[in-house]
Amino acid sequence: MAVVGNLLLVTLIAGVVGTGVGGLVGALLQKESNRVVSLLLSFAAGVMLSVVCFDLVVEAIETNTGIYMVIFAIALGVFATYFLNYIIDKKTNPELAHIDASHPETADDLDELIHSDHLEHHVLKNDNKFSLFIAGIVMACAIALHNVPEGMTIGASYAMEDAVFGSSSLILAILIGLHNIPEGMAVSVPLISGGMKKYRAVLITAATGIPTILGALLGFWLGEIGPLGLTLSLGFASGAMLYVVFGEILPQSILMYHSKAPAFSAIIGMLVGLLIIFA
Repeated sequence: MAVVGNLLLVTLIAGVVGTGVGGLVGALLQKESNRVVSLLLSFAAGVMLSVVCFDLVVEAIETNTGIYMVIFAIALGVFATYFLNYIIDKKTNPELAHIDASHPETADDLDELIHSDHLEHHVLKNDNKFSLFIAGIVMACAIALHNVPEGMTIGASYAMEDAVFGSSSLILAILIGLHNIPEGMAVSVPLISGGMKKYRAVLITAATGIPTILGALLGFWLGEIGPLGLTLSLGFASGAMLYVVFGEILPQSILMYHSKAPAFSAIIGMLVGLLIIFA
């Protein structure tokens, strides 16, 4: 029970507090810097890439359930995350005037990535409460697709280490908390721009981090089942994170800041990740 309690506490800080801090920053500044957000996201993506490839996947292989099972779990995570994102995009993109043939086939701003632009569209149109509610649910689902796998990596790490406080678990939690700050900014800014009071926007933004806790519990539960469950948990979470990094965060970072800087930021993140794992 002590392990689960610490897992919940650490994940709460990473998910809810991390996103809430981003919401607070967005409320105070009421604007985002594409350059800063781009570099922060690409750096976090680089660290995540190192942790996934040189730690989580290696640990999944070492469960000795077979390399084919590891590959299956990773592929399942990739395609499940892609498919769910595809469904959300297919539903929301036709409603936004700027999403057309000339638009990149991926998000070129953070508000598109988490679909807060979809909610803002309905707010500006003064749509009825039901439409706003549905738009809010869509945004929450888009954020959950990122947060649940992030939580699973923390939960699986706790199950893997079978310790009250594991070093890689804490590092993962810190990383994910930092990664959630720009996401929180992207949620709170359009809510406030739409007329919502700042304190309420910050609270709602913090609440979007709750799926991280659900993911952590799922990852820990699977990991506790045995070697096969741990392989599925580590592999699925790794695959989902690989898709988020390569399919969303890095392309979006480059589109937000047209330069080589995001690439260098990601490389620096990978090197920091190596230090985290092996230093």
